[in-house]
Amino acid sequence: MGNHTTVSTFILWGFSSFPDLQILLFVMIFFSHATILTANVSIMVAIRLTRHLHTPMYFFLCSLAFSETCTTMVIIPRMLVDLLSDSKTISLPECATQMFFFFGLSSSNCFIMAAMSYDRYTAIHSPLHYPVLMTRKICFQLMTASWVVGCLVSLCIVIMVFNLSFCDSNIIQHFFCDISPVVCLACDYTPYHEMAIFMLSAFVLVGSFILIMISYVFIGSIIMKMPSAKGRYKAFSTCSSHLTVVCMHYGFAGFIYLRPKDSGSFGEDMLRAVTYTVLTPLLNPIVYSLRNEEMQIALRKVLDSTHRFIPQMVNKRTLNI
Repeated sequence: MGNHTTVSTFILWGFSSFPDLQILLFVMIFFSHATILTANVSIMVAIRLTRHLHTPMYFFLCSLAFSETCTTMVIIPRMLVDLLSDSKTISLPECATQMFFFFGLSSSNCFIMAAMSYDRYTAIHSPLHYPVLMTRKICFQLMTASWVVGCLVSLCIVIMVFNLSFCDSNIIQHFFCDISPVVCLACDYTPYHEMAIFMLSAFVLVGSFILIMISYVFIGSIIMKMPSAKGRYKAFSTCSSHLTVVCMHYGFAGFIYLRPKDSGSFGEDMLRAVTYTVLTPLLNPIVYSLRNEEMQIALRKVLDSTHRFIPQMVNKRTLNI
């Protein structure tokens, strides 16, 4: 390490390779972020205000919407600032904090989806005992476990990454502090570190995906045994939106984090990460809203209430003036 310079700040190079597209990317990502926030907040408010949606399924959906909102807040605002700023520096503690929250929240999302699949299995397998098997206490325990496990895995990864020595180059070939672009700057990154990080990532992605698939194997076997075609369609429709979101989430995440990396692939990974950090959170609330009639009705009620409330507030202010 004698001739190396210790790094204390990084530069998020991100989309600097596309200087002519900076403004266009800013506009597209800004409106996508606004849509994500509006859609997720609308879902949370609709579930909160609609009494008959106070069930385990919508409790987990509300939790997922909140977690995804927080995940995008960790990444996208900083990305928007960097798109318009000449200085794209981020300190080492800030980078570690961003990595911790992003992977902690993303890991929690995976386990929340696993809890949602278990909830659907319980509802289809034991509809009469469902209120007893999925009480409010059990839902909170599953949610707490998802958050705790996600944060612990993320903490292990962050401690491992930022105990490495960074020297010479400080340019991160990404728009946020992702694992691979950061560790490639380390002087003492070894195959041991690579294997440990891969195993932790696989525990989250593969482990939660296996739990989801086990639930859906049992769900599928139950649905196939139903004598009524109408009953089979109704049972499948309750799972279709969740299954669609699972396919999108794990498809993008698995392709990014569970395949071999090389320094030449960071540009491609960065573009794929846009789908994972922007496109997937944008599509998820749309899928849940379009494929769920109860959710559509609740959202319409919230929008109608909002439209009535705003003119009333305007009239009151006018009278006061």
